[in-house]
Amino acid sequence: MSTPAPVTPLCIADDTTFWPWHRWPEFHRWPDRERTLVVVPLAGSADWGLGHPLDAEETVLMSVLREASLQRPAHLKLLVLPPVRFVLGPDAGCAFAVDPPLAHGLLAELLASVSASGFRKVVLYNSSPWNEELIAAVARDNRIALGLQIFRISLSGLGLDLHPTRSQSRSQFQTLVTALTGREPEAAGVGATAQAMRGWGDESVRPLLDPPLPVAAARAAGTPLLAAAAGKLLRLLGEIDARAPLANGGKILPAQI
Repeated sequence: MSTPAPVTPLCIADDTTFWPWHRWPEFHRWPDRERTLVVVPLAGSADWGLGHPLDAEETVLMSVLREASLQRPAHLKLLVLPPVRFVLGPDAGCAFAVDPPLAHGLLAELLASVSASGFRKVVLYNSSPWNEELIAAVARDNRIALGLQIFRISLSGLGLDLHPTRSQSRSQFQTLVTALTGREPEAAGVGATAQAMRGWGDESVRPLLDPPLPVAAARAAGTPLLAAAAGKLLRLLGEIDARAPLANGGKILPAQI
């Protein structure tokens, strides 16, 4: 009898911090709303030349967040929204991408809902290099409009960068996905070597050419990779938690003459 293929959960989350698992009476009695960090994950769907499925970004993004959440101190209060999957994706290998106004509007609606629920600190937590400028614009535009403290964290800042030209960690990303899913990556297609040997010229994604690690070796190598990224994320969340609330509830008062 063959061994069944590993199954990746529909959404990877720490149940105690996952917003959908809390009932409305819990929100009604929620303590320290201003001290609770609401995390909004953004996960693209793309072929990054790693030989893994299109949800590799989300697998790593949410696994790192779950690991950090499980290790957090008791005073660090988190609420995690379901990942936003309709984001920017300019490369031909991206799927389910939307245009910038729609992506911006979607995130603005989510932030407005978070604000209406009484929470004041939000972390936009992003996997894709194509969305780093998007979250910067969303944070800037909605900080004043909604009176929110909005912070930005991307996987690239945690040592897991997918950018095709600047990244030094695409192979580590591949190894971590293999470790988390228990699936070895598919080999690069015919012609990938010739394509990859050309100059970059632009930011198009090229397949990795180095042989990937088998599952057992990837699991051994992936454990410290996950721990390192989760540790960095946890330190950043701790720094955000220590920030004082915005003065005057985030409102800009008229200048005193």
